[in-house]
Amino acid sequence: MKHSLIVALFLLLCGPLFALEASEMFEDPAKEARAREIGRQLRCLVCQNESIFDSNAQLARDLRILVRDRMEEGESDTEVIAYIADRYGDYVLLKPRLNATTYALWLAPLGMLLFGAGALFAYHRRRTVLAVSEPLSDAERAAARRLLEKE
Repeated sequence: MKHSLIVALFLLLCGPLFALEASEMFEDPAKEARAREIGRQLRCLVCQNESIFDSNAQLARDLRILVRDRMEEGESDTEVIAYIADRYGDYVLLKPRLNATTYALWLAPLGMLLFGAGALFAYHRRRTVLAVSEPLSDAERAAARRLLEKE
C-alpha cells in the first residue's frame, strides 16, 4: 500500500512534460508570438499530427530552434516555412501546398461529393421510374383477382 502511494505521488508530480523550454523562447513577446504562429503551421515529423510547438520530441525542438534561427536572420514567415518545407518535404506542412503531387489530396473531397451527388441522383431517378409504371391491363387485373380469391 505504501509503495503504491509513493508511485502514485511520483506519477502525479511528474505531470506532462512541457514541449517548450524557456531557453528556446524569445524575450520579445511579439517575436515569440510570431515564432509560435509559424510553428503551428509545421508538423512534428515524429508525432505526425501535432505542431512542433505541441510536441516534446527532440526533432520538434530542433525545428523550433531552426524557426527562431531563421527569424533571427531576418527571414519572413513564408521564407521560414519555405526553407523548412524544402529541407524536410511538404509532409512537414500541416496545410500542404497545392502542387502536382497534392492535387489528389485537395481534389478528393470534391470528387467524393460529386460521386455521392451522382449516386443520389441515380437512386432517386430509378425510384421515380419504378413508381411511375404503366397501369395494369384488364387481363392482369383479372389474373390478380383470381390469385387473391384462391387464398
